[in-house]
Amino acid sequence: MKRKLIRSLPLTAALVVVAGVIFYIHDQAQAFADRPFTKPETPVQRADVSVVSVEPGTYAAHISAFGAASAHYQLTLNAQVSGQIDDITGEFEGGNRVAKGDLLAEVEASSYREALASAQSTLASARVDLLEEERRGEQAVAEWKASGLSGEPDSPLVLRKPQLASAKAAVAEARAAVDTARYNLNQTRIVAPFDALITDRSVAPGSYVQSGTEVATLVSTDRVEISVSLSAEEWNQLPDQRLLTGGQWPATLTNIETGQHWSGRIIRARQHLDDTSRQRSLVIAVDAPFNQSPALFPGTFLQATVAGRDVDGLWKLPATALSQSGEIWYVTDDNTLASFAAEPRFASDGAIYIVPPKALAVEKERVVRQPLSSYVEGMAVNPVEENSHV
Repeated sequence: MKRKLIRSLPLTAALVVVAGVIFYIHDQAQAFADRPFTKPETPVQRADVSVVSVEPGTYAAHISAFGAASAHYQLTLNAQVSGQIDDITGEFEGGNRVAKGDLLAEVEASSYREALASAQSTLASARVDLLEEERRGEQAVAEWKASGLSGEPDSPLVLRKPQLASAKAAVAEARAAVDTARYNLNQTRIVAPFDALITDRSVAPGSYVQSGTEVATLVSTDRVEISVSLSAEEWNQLPDQRLLTGGQWPATLTNIETGQHWSGRIIRARQHLDDTSRQRSLVIAVDAPFNQSPALFPGTFLQATVAGRDVDGLWKLPATALSQSGEIWYVTDDNTLASFAAEPRFASDGAIYIVPPKALAVEKERVVRQPLSSYVEGMAVNPVEENSHV
C-alpha cells in the first residue's frame, strides 16, 4: 500500500505543475485581451510655410488718393480796347513761358494818344476856369463887405458859391477823363498779368480786336494744385486741421504712368462735400512745377500719399499676407494654422497695417507671408521664418 502511494507522487506533482502552467497562460491571455487596442503611431506630414514674426507697434498712417494737377491760375486773356493788332512779340507763342509784365502784343494806339491829349487839354482849361472863378468869388466877397450891408446876401449867386462848385466839378470830371484816356492808352499794350505759360495764342499781326476779344490762354507757373477726395475714415487718420493746412505738412506725388515723384505740401482743406463723391477734398501744392526735375505739367494724373497721425497697436505685414478672402493666417504655438478676418487700416510701400485681435496683441506672432487657398484651420505646418523687409 505504501509502495503504491510512493509511486503515485511524481504523477501527482506533474499534474499540479501542468495545472499551474495552464492557469498562468490563461491569466496572461485574459490580461492581454483586456488591454485597449491602439494603432501604431505614424509620423504627421507637415507642409513648410514661410512666416514673419510680428508684434504690435506704433506707425504713422499713410493715406493714398488720386487727382489731376491743375494750374493755380488759368486765364483767358482778353483785349481791353478796340483796334488793330499792330505788333506781337517773339515770345508770344504757345508753349513759351513769360514773366509778369512782359509785353505780348500791341494795339494800334494813335487814336488813344489823341484821346489822352484831348482829355489833358480839357483838364487844363477846366483848371483855368476854376482859378478864374476863385478870383471872381474873392472879388464878390470884397464887394459885399464894401457895400455896408450886414448878414448874408439873399442868393448864394451873389458871392458866386454855386459857380465855384461847378468849376471844381468840371476839373474833377476832366481829371477822370484824363485817367480813363491814359488807362485806355496803357491797355493798347497787352502784357502778361502774372508769371505764366502760354497755352494758346488767338491773334496775329493785323487782327482786329474789340474790348473782350480773346487774345490768349495762360496758366500760372507759380504752382500747381492737386485736389484729392478722402473718406471720413481717412480724414480721421490725419492730424489736426490747423497743423495739416499750415502750409508745411508734406505729401508725396507719383505720376501714375511713369512713376516719377515730386514733393508737395498741404495748403488747404475744402469745407464742403462734393455733390458726386460725397467726400471732402484736400488740396496739395507743388511750387515752381516747371522748374522741378522732371517738370510737373498741369493735367498730369497723380497718386498722392499723405502722412497721417501715429496709430498704436498695429501689425506691419507684407501686402501678400492678406489672402484673397481678406484673412490673415498665422501659426499657433502647436504649429497649426489659424486665421482671422482683417481689413488694413492703411498701406504703403508694399506693406499693410492691420489691427490684430486682442488675444494676439500681447506677444510676437508668426504670420504666414503668402497664404494659399488650400489652407484649413488646424492644419499642421512647419513654419520657416524669414526676415521681413517691409
